[in-house]
Amino acid sequence: MALKATIFKARIELADMDRQIYSDHDLIIARHPSETDERMLIRLLAFALNAPVNNDQGALDFGKDMWEPDEPGLWQKDLTGQIVHWIEVGQPDERRLLRTSSRSGRVSVYSFSASTPIWWSGIANKLTRVRNLTVWQVPSGQSAALAALAQRSMKLNVTVQDGAIWIGDGARSVEVAPQRLYGSPGV
Repeated sequence: MALKATIFKARIELADMDRQIYSDHDLIIARHPSETDERMLIRLLAFALNAPVNNDQGALDFGKDMWEPDEPGLWQKDLTGQIVHWIEVGQPDERRLLRTSSRSGRVSVYSFSASTPIWWSGIANKLTRVRNLTVWQVPSGQSAALAALAQRSMKLNVTVQDGAIWIGDGARSVEVAPQRLYGSPGV
């Protein structure tokens, strides 16, 4: 018998002063049985950092990446169904990134494992032609601290100012400083 997803609910109160976005998001996350709290919180972080100003260009939604190999962790599709932004969480292979970059306006990767430098050094030279790709590394200590915020029902405050990111649940707060490994800030 197949294991079912565990449902988590998160309310994100976003104050992104760098992009002038102030919004609240009520999210339902279907967590795959093999997904860790750490990975789930990185998906929430990626959502907060990429939430659009409005849904005129389509909403940012969670994908079924752990169930469906042709879907990302998150994606934004415009009103015609074209992929505006494809967001991967983890360490995808270069073939996947090349394929998705050719059919998406933007591609972002948020890697959080201590092995990220090894993964990236193995594929970086194969992706030099990809201009719509940005790769971020969330230091493993910070992603582990984020995991401690996971609860079945969460209320998270996310503040972004001058590139610094703070995520808190009212009792605890974690500062996250993703490091850009590839791409430009506007990609």
